[in-house]
Amino acid sequence: MLDRLGITATSLCALHCIMLPIILPILPLMGLSFLADHTWEHVFLLMTAALGTIALFSGFKRYHKRLYPFYLLYLGVALYWIKHDFSAAVEMYFIIGGASLIIAAHFINIKLCNNCKECDSHTCTS
Repeated sequence: MLDRLGITATSLCALHCIMLPIILPILPLMGLSFLADHTWEHVFLLMTAALGTIALFSGFKRYHKRLYPFYLLYLGVALYWIKHDFSAAVEMYFIIGGASLIIAAHFINIKLCNNCKECDSHTCTS
């Protein structure tokens, strides 16, 4: 459940970042100019990282004991975080790369948990 929520949050964040240049001119008219602020992006990204950490830790502790989903999650968050340090021409690649890594971390966690649920014990050897 938390992984699916994390996938949704990450997808919405990526959509926000991709669509922002298109909708930026109308945000003030709608009273939503705060959505274009880097601080808002960082807050939402930190919330996504916290949710991801909780979801991945739950699967890690209960089932699979694998760390690599965490590596993917935090690498994706790092890519998102530093996207503003580069030119606008490559920013889209950081968004897509970061979102892909975060979503992959959740999908892998789901797969690892589902594989381990099929095991007789709570420790997975696959």
